[in-house]
Order: sequence, then structure tokens, then C-alpha cells
Amino acid sequence: MRVAFSSLAVAAFGALTHAATLANICAKSYAQASLPSDDFYPGITIDPTSVVTNAVLNTTVTGQNMYPDATFDYCNVTFAYSHTGRGDQVYVTYWLPAPSNFQNRYLSTGGGGLAINSGSMSLPGGIIYGAVAGLTDGGFGGFNNQFDSVFLIQNGTVNWESVFMFGYQAHHELSSLGKEFTKKFFNMSNTKLYSYYQGCSEGGREGWSQVQRFGDEWDGAITGAPAFRFSHQQTQHLYSGVVEKTIGYYPPPCELAKIVNETIAACDPLDGKTDGVVSRTDLCQLNFNINSTVGKPYYCAATVASQNPFGPGSAAAPAQNGTVSAQAVAVAAEILKGLHDSQGRRAYLSYQPAATFDDATTQYDSATGAWGVQISGLGAEWPARFLQLKNTSTLASLNNVTYDTLRDWMLQGWQMYQDTLQTTWPDLTPFHKAGGKVLHFHGESDNSIPTASSVHYHESVRKIMYPNMSFNQSTAALGDWYRLFLVPGAAHCAANPLQPNGPFPQTNLAVLIDWVEKNIVPTTLNATVLQGPYIGTKQQICAWPLRPMWTNNGTIMECQYDQASINTWLYDFDAFKQPVY
Repeated sequence: MRVAFSSLAVAAFGALTHAATLANICAKSYAQASLPSDDFYPGITIDPTSVVTNAVLNTTVTGQNMYPDATFDYCNVTFAYSHTGRGDQVYVTYWLPAPSNFQNRYLSTGGGGLAINSGSMSLPGGIIYGAVAGLTDGGFGGFNNQFDSVFLIQNGTVNWESVFMFGYQAHHELSSLGKEFTKKFFNMSNTKLYSYYQGCSEGGREGWSQVQRFGDEWDGAITGAPAFRFSHQQTQHLYSGVVEKTIGYYPPPCELAKIVNETIAACDPLDGKTDGVVSRTDLCQLNFNINSTVGKPYYCAATVASQNPFGPGSAAAPAQNGTVSAQAVAVAAEILKGLHDSQGRRAYLSYQPAATFDDATTQYDSATGAWGVQISGLGAEWPARFLQLKNTSTLASLNNVTYDTLRDWMLQGWQMYQDTLQTTWPDLTPFHKAGGKVLHFHGESDNSIPTASSVHYHESVRKIMYPNMSFNQSTAALGDWYRLFLVPGAAHCAANPLQPNGPFPQTNLAVLIDWVEKNIVPTTLNATVLQGPYIGTKQQICAWPLRPMWTNNGTIMECQYDQASINTWLYDFDAFKQPVY
């Protein structure tokens, strides 16, 4: 049952908001008075007794990829709600800026891996720009509990409600409740509330889950390196290990690292500027011969055992030295080629040259003195838990797993979760008609989600939305409201320590706000070098399909159209009869 509040008290609270301090309004009673009404969201009941508030002053955040350094105050509000007849409990948290700093904005934030939120790591990105920022636990039993912990009721029995919540529903509820709570908290009865989203990786997929389904939910969304095409993406993590097993060679990590470093050194100047950053992995793909790394010497010191939250971790390893072998290059080349089935048909794409081979990391067996496959944690859990419906997060081995097996797992998961997790619906007409804007970015040297995955989806949307226009016409039309930026040198949702001079778009929300609220179109994307000797240097990132090229001895960057380079990003997945968006 809902706690009753007098209309007089609510009105008094509302009158306070513009003049009040954070301490005045960050009270349980005020938050309770600001909760959405019982009939606001049919099928949802908010529990006012669950409300917890906490005023936090002078919080400082530094060294983040997704927002700049800042110091701020906020009111932390958490409450729970349930779905009629389900007997569940979903928790949401909202950070609210001080009234003097509120700028009539709301921001939802996403998660990563199999987590539906990023904890408090993402919320400052909203507060900094005067937005209320929210996150959800998805109803998974706590903000630290991940989707896989509640996916199965028992072996063979899926908790489908958790799939729907993780797939899209929890974020829709987070935004719907959060926007209404914000309006009431700040007494915005006749004022426009701008609503936004920001997330990367799984958070990028979560952003697309809303853009594809709920046209008027947000005015703008930032979707970084999205893990959409979920079944293909998760299975992709196993591909590198199957390559090693198929070829019969398990390169020491140091050997693959040498190939990567040689690739970076060779491809760095292809963009017209030698700065340790491969801005044009497409030119690298067209011009670099990976066989040139054969015979290059490598050395890495001994390492101790390490933990990995997404897998089995790594065992201690001895010092590694030698020269790059033809077998290691064959493994690297096959990984970069992407998954093909036994008939030579393409099933999926792979990482760009200059990305590290994280999925191919091998493990040292001290008993045998040999290197062997280390199965990717995210990759192994997909067939084990989500396809075979076993309460386990790993596969016993990759024995009998072939390229055809991987193709079949991709197809099986695609069919099972097409309406929930796949997240590749290309017709965005409702979102476009509502005036929404999408800022989509992806690190060009992403080592977890292939960069070309984002290009393929962008191109799918372009073709579906503008079928009767030429490439240039449709690209321009799409660019009015949806823009894709490939970030030179960047790794997965972060700056890249192997290419430290690469820029990263740290102020994406500021850019999106200007696009939505002031109609300032991001022809290029603002970025900042976040590490190394050039930290703080500002650069601009080209919007796809234009590609960066430096001229005048590396002092001027131009965004050029290069058809041969564009073609390297385009794929036809002929291993499947259905179109892969």
C-alpha cells in the first residue's frame, strides 16, 4: 500500500525546489512525495516505505573515460517497485543534483558484460551536466547481481521474466519512472524535461534496446561499442580459441603481443601522421602484410597468477622469449579473417588490425611446460548457460567445437532471443519521427566487440530507412539524426594503453545536449587525449563514412571519402539465409 501525503505538503515541497538547498529536499518524506502516482505506470506498484535518501557533498571524480573531472553535490535516492501479480522487487537509484545545478535533464545509464548497471561509475556523467541520473538492478536481487545469476530457475528452466527485464523492459521502466520522479521532485509541471541515455558495451546494447522499441523515451542516446547482435557477439568470443585448436598452435601471449605491436608500428603512418595511433585500420587491412612479422624477436618477463571476473583468470607464466613463428601469424591472420563455416561462407566479422588478441590469450600449464587454450569466460557461458540451459558459466573444453559449431550456436541464440537480446531491429522510424538523436561511437582497436559490428548495424539502418536513395544521399539523411564515430586507436569503451596518444570522446553527453537542445550538429566529434605525454590535447573524430587523413606533415586532419577503405568495413553474412542486421 502507498503511504498517503497531504496535497498541502506536496505543494509546499514543490515550492521549495528552486530556492532550496540540497539538504532541504534530500529527505525521505520529500522523495516519497515526489514518487510517481499509483496509476502512472499500469502494472507497477512503488513501495514508498522502501525509499532511502542520502545527501552527498563535495564528491570528486577524476580519471574517467566517459566524463571529465568534476566536484559536485547530489541527493542519492533509492526505492523499490513490483509488478502486479509477479511478487518481485526491482530497485532503482537516482542521483539528483542540487536544485541550483539542475538543468531540466534526465539521464539513464547502462551496464557492461552481464551486468545491467555500472554501479555508481556512470551516474556522475549525468550530475556534471545538471541531469538526474538513474540505474536499475533489473529485479535481479541487488545492484551487484548480474543477469546470469537469475537467468535459470533450474537446469533446463528459463526465468523468462529476467530475460525480458535484461533485454529491454527494466530500462524502459527505469526511464519512465525516473522522468516522472524528476518532474515531481523539481516541480516541473510546465517545463520541458530533456531525457538522455549513456552506456557502452552491454550498456550500448541496452541503449539500442530502447531506441528500437520506444520512439519517444529519450531525446538523445549515446550508444558506445554496443553488444548487439548478442548471440553472434557472445559466440564470437570463442572463435579465437577454436582457431588455435583448429590450427593446432597455441601462441604464448607475448608472441601475439609482438604481432600487435609490429602491426601498430607499420600501420601508424598510413593515416599521414606518425604518432603511435592507427587511425586507419582500413588502410592497414589493405596494405599491411602480417607475414612480415615472422621472425621478429619477442620477450616478456615472468608473470604471477591473476583473477578475471569474466572467466577463469590466468595462471602464473614463465618468461617468454623467441621469434614470431609462421604458426602464430597463421593464427592471427585467421582470427582477423573472421568466422567462416566449412563451406567458406562468412558467419561473422572480427577485430580490426591493431586490436589486441584478448580472446586468443593462452594459458601456461606448469605440469606439461606447454601453452594451451584459455576459454573466454563470456564466450563459454553463452552456449553452456544460455543455449544448453545448464547452471554453469563455462565449457569443459573446446573439443569437437568447430567453425560450424560456432555458426550453429550463433543461429540458435539468434532464434531463441531475437525479440529480447539480439537488439538489431533496423527500422527506427518512431524514434526518428519523435525527433530523437543518436550518437554512436566505437573504438577502432576494440578488442572485445569488433568495430565493424557497429558499421554493419549503421549500414543496415541506412538501407532500411532510406531504400530509394543513393549511398551519399541516404548517409546524409541518416546523419541528420544518427551519427557513427570510429575512435582512432581506442580499445573497448576506453583509451588504449598500446596507443596512448589516441583521443577519446570524453564529453559525449555535452555534444549530445548541444545537438538536441541547440541543434548544433556534431559534424565531427570532440575528443581528448587522456593519457601519455600529450594528455589533454584536443582532437576531432570523423563521422562515418568519412575517414581521417593527416596532411601538412601531420598537422592538419581532414575527413576524407575513400571508397576502397569503406569497402573493407562491409560484410555479407552468407552463412545464414536470413539477413543479419
